[in-house]
Amino acid sequence: MRLVESIRSIFKVPEIRNRILFTLGLLIVYRIGAHIPTPGIDGAALSKFLTERAAAMMGFFDIFTGGALSQMAIFALGVMPYISASIIFQLLTVVIPALGKLAKEGEAGRKKIVKYTRYATVGIATIQSFGIAVGLEGMAGGAFVQDPGWSFRLITMITLTSGAVFLMWLGEQITERGIGNGISLIIFAGIVAGLPTAIMSIVALVRAGELSIFFVLILLVMLVGIVVGIVFIERGLRKIPVQYARKVVGKKVFGGQSTHLPLKVNTAGVIPPIFASSIIMFPATITGFIAIPWVQSIAEQLAPGNLVYITILVGGIIFFSYFYTAVIFNPVDIAENLQKHGGFIPGIRPGQKTTEYIYRVLSRLTFVGAIYLSVVCIIPEILIGSFGIPLHLAFFFGGTSLLIVVAVALDTVSQIESHLVTRSYDGFLKKGRLKGSKG
Repeated sequence: MRLVESIRSIFKVPEIRNRILFTLGLLIVYRIGAHIPTPGIDGAALSKFLTERAAAMMGFFDIFTGGALSQMAIFALGVMPYISASIIFQLLTVVIPALGKLAKEGEAGRKKIVKYTRYATVGIATIQSFGIAVGLEGMAGGAFVQDPGWSFRLITMITLTSGAVFLMWLGEQITERGIGNGISLIIFAGIVAGLPTAIMSIVALVRAGELSIFFVLILLVMLVGIVVGIVFIERGLRKIPVQYARKVVGKKVFGGQSTHLPLKVNTAGVIPPIFASSIIMFPATITGFIAIPWVQSIAEQLAPGNLVYITILVGGIIFFSYFYTAVIFNPVDIAENLQKHGGFIPGIRPGQKTTEYIYRVLSRLTFVGAIYLSVVCIIPEILIGSFGIPLHLAFFFGGTSLLIVVAVALDTVSQIESHLVTRSYDGFLKKGRLKGSKG
């Protein structure tokens, strides 16, 4: 009953209602575009061919594009060019001092970096779409291309690049005028769109005798356990106690209160798996469409289930966990702000010692978060290798897709929750907030 009342409260607030409806409207536009074919391509025949010849690779890609890539729809590239561009510029802000200075200039600097990221997105999408066009002409003797040549390549490049840029714009509009992070919600929508197909596939495998009902029940119990674990870690906090010194101004006493500095166990969120996956997808997208033996061997190594893929994925997750945490959380700034406002951590001297202490705690938390992300992301590999679960089903029982679904759902619910609480409505849960583990 409490949940029903909270849902009703959403539609009592015009701003929240409009934001949610706006978000749903743009996600519907995305799903419609994921089924509009690219001109000059026999999408049905191509989808059948890719499913039969490259099921693992296409199943992996389609998780992030909502089935648009295997059908070669106008949104075939998804939001991965934008994510790749974001990775590049976040790395460059550390390497290039001028970009690093821009990142510290507040809103004005952020807008310039966003502009550069958009330009890079167009460049990456153009390269990927050209590689796909050339690959399609050489695939199966060009059987899927109606009129090969430079006219086809240009049309394909313009169509796919425009689709990627349009999705980038959709994501920005959702973030600005809707609820939640737009890019994450687009990926979320693409993953969830595959759930009905996955359920029907499981039913078909059970009827065919390839999977037992008992084993499916075990998988469902495991899925619930993984989701609970993800929620527990994502909401987990390490509270560092902070004490503020008392100040006497005239006859008034200021400060003296105790508080805490909350550090999330997984500060980087789902960004490391998304970034690591996009690193694999960028070269794999191009190599998967080039009909040259040695190039195809590279594409096979980058497919899920291979040691090279697992190594790159885990290495990327660990690297981006530390890197992204360092980008969004600076212990030096935290220590300076505490000292400036008369705050200190009991038993730790202000200044450099406080910075070192926060950095040490944050490093340990980041290590735990990186291991947790890596374990969840390799669960599909275990299901594929040990139990023979098809790839398009295994990724719904773990991996980047499940992480994104749960984390994005939690983030979106939290944003709705905050809107409700600020307008004096009860939230979805008791006391109007989501609870997590605390340490």
